[in-house]
Amino acid sequence: MSFGRNPYVSKAQAAEQKAASAPDETSRVRALRDAAHQWERAAEREKPGKQRTEYEGNAERNRALADGEDAGEDDAAAAPVATKPLN
Repeated sequence: MSFGRNPYVSKAQAAEQKAASAPDETSRVRALRDAAHQWERAAEREKPGKQRTEYEGNAERNRALADGEDAGEDDAAAAPVATKPLN
């Protein structure tokens, strides 16, 4: 791991991918809640600004999906919102 990188971003993205490929509803909900938690942790490490707001929005979106809101957009909404590349 390099200095200056937020490790929770990649963990949140991995949890979102896990939710997208979950075999059943229970696993999908659990993975979405984990992704939301990781996005919150990523937001806590950022200074107030665009990145922090974006990460907090991702957490809210994942919680809404886990609660069953936007049920018609499961595949499209489970994809991560554009973030800065990890390179």
